[in-house]
Amino acid sequence: MHHHPFADLIGLSIDEQRAGYGRCSLAVSDKHLNPHRVVHGAVIYALADTGMGLALYPTLTEGELCATIEIKINYFKPVTTGPLHCVTEVLNRGRTVANIESKVYVGATLVAQANGNYAIFRPRLSLGGDTPEAT
Repeated sequence: MHHHPFADLIGLSIDEQRAGYGRCSLAVSDKHLNPHRVVHGAVIYALADTGMGLALYPTLTEGELCATIEIKINYFKPVTTGPLHCVTEVLNRGRTVANIESKVYVGATLVAQANGNYAIFRPRLSLGGDTPEAT
């Protein structure tokens, strides 16, 4: 996977990546907590979304890119400590859309589960000539 500045920003580690599978983690710290001292849902969402990209990216052919279309996430338990681990599998990879599932754990406890759809496309230059657009 390419350099991931957002992952660096929140302290997300990429633990494993192969075609159709991704695993990432995050050591919970005070910067990840909301005012109620619980891990902010956006942090857990970021793990799921990044995990989905990890699993899908190795399935792409040269010149293809992917982008999130939508993700639905269910939060099952509040998280106050970590580390958090996300395990992701591609459930179906079509020509232009992939469906992917991420499960987020603290230890063996499932704390959230997400299902997402990703667009698979080849970029082209915009009318301005320097910004990629989906085709």
